[in-house]
Order: sequence, then structure tokens, then C-alpha cells
Amino acid sequence: MNRLRRFFHTPEAIAGASILALLIVMALVAPLLFSGDPQAIAGPALLPPFQDWSLPLGTDRLGRDVLAELFHGARTSLAVGLAAAAAALFIGALVGTLAGFAGGLIDEMLMRVTDAFQTVPSFLLALAFVSIVGPSLGAVVAAIALGAWTGPARVARAEVLSIRERDYVAGARVIGMHPLEIAFREVLPNALPPVLALSSVIVAAAILTEAALSFLGLGDPNRVTWGGMIAEGRAVLRSAPFLSVVPGIALVLTVLGVYLAGEGVVESTAVRRSLS
Repeated sequence: MNRLRRFFHTPEAIAGASILALLIVMALVAPLLFSGDPQAIAGPALLPPFQDWSLPLGTDRLGRDVLAELFHGARTSLAVGLAAAAAALFIGALVGTLAGFAGGLIDEMLMRVTDAFQTVPSFLLALAFVSIVGPSLGAVVAAIALGAWTGPARVARAEVLSIRERDYVAGARVIGMHPLEIAFREVLPNALPPVLALSSVIVAAAILTEAALSFLGLGDPNRVTWGGMIAEGRAVLRSAPFLSVVPGIALVLTVLGVYLAGEGVVESTAVRRSLS
């Protein structure tokens, strides 16, 4: 409770939490407010915003409701961001824990694999993976996770290296606990907080990467995405700039909200440590 109170005493946290709360609400109410197919024809093509209050943000080149697409796009961004971050943190924590706790040849091999992944820019890796596997939501999540797990792995390894020689770990060895049980029951829980601190960066990067892939036509064709909306509006950018501007603003605000919330977590944690 005290940690939560400190979190909401930072301006960054309040702003970030407010933006993320809006995104979550949009994602949750999208099927209720726009129960039909968001890609269905809803009115005349290229209707400007605020001309018809049944279509407050207008329509795109095919006559689809921009507001409905915006709300359903929030669902895609939230799903991709959270799923990719969870996958990247899981892989990174697993690899980092095994490398740091085992040491020796296993550590060397896992770290060389990590170095190999870090030599390839994460977006190029995601681009190549989705191009080979095919565009789908699962493929996009897997592609982003493949490029994002190396950071958590290195942080987890560094934490495990500092924890594995502590007294309670030595005690677990003395009573005969299996090494893997010690690693994942005794060491990993204490190494997780710094790893989880990377989650906001990974979520924000995942949302941007998904939007970029969708912009290039490599997103899930069965889902509305903000990147796809921006790409759709590019052809009529001069005559109907709102088609790209509206999802672009939503994308920027979402990433900003994730970063601000992450900064709030860091600041509240720093306050807690200074007081302890």
C-alpha cells in the first residue's frame, strides 16, 4: 500500500497511469460500443470528422468507421505489448538464471547466444521472422519477443551472480536441494525486481514494432491495428490527413503513457530504497 501511495505521488506516474487506464478502457469497451465488424462499411468514403455525429471521427477510403477502428486497434496494441513483454521477460529470466547460476561452460554458451541475438537489430529480426512465418498476431508477438529477451537475460544473470553465493543459497545446498530447485525457487524470485523494471520499455517497444510491421503490411490482416490505419491514410494524406493523424496521436500517447508509468515505478522504488 505504501509503495502504491508513493507511486501515485509522482507526476509521471499519474500521467502515465491515466493514459494507460484510458487505453485499457478503450480495449475493454470496444466490443460493447462497436459490436459489429470494425472493418465493415459504415458510411460514405472519406467523411471528415465531426460531420456526422454517428461517425464522430469520420470514415476512411472504404467508408469504415475511424472511431471503431481506433478502439479495436487499442485491443491489438495492448495484447501485443503485454504478450510480447511477458514472453521476452520469461525467456530472458530463464536464460539469465541458468547462465548465472550454472556458470562455466553453460554460462559461456548462453551468453554467446545472447550476444548473437544482440548483434541483429530487433526490428530487422522481427521483420525477417514475420516475413518467413507469415503475418499473424502470434507471429508478431514471437518476433518481438525474440528481439527483446536479451536485455532481461543480462540483467537476470547479473543479479543471479550476486545472489548465488549468499548464505541462504548455501544453506539450500547443504540440505540437499536440487540445483534447479535452488535456482528457480530461491534465487530467481530475488533476482526478478530489476528484470521486471524493464517491462515498460519492452511494452513500449513492442507497441511501436507492431505498428511498424502493420504499416509495412506485415501485421495480422484479420485485426485492426493503428499501424495499418496510418498506412491506409498515407495514400490520401493531403486530402484526408486525419486518417493518419488520429491513430498516430493514439500511438504516441500510448507509448508515452507506458514510459511515464515506468518512470513512476522507478521513482517510487528509489524513494522506498532511500527510506529503508
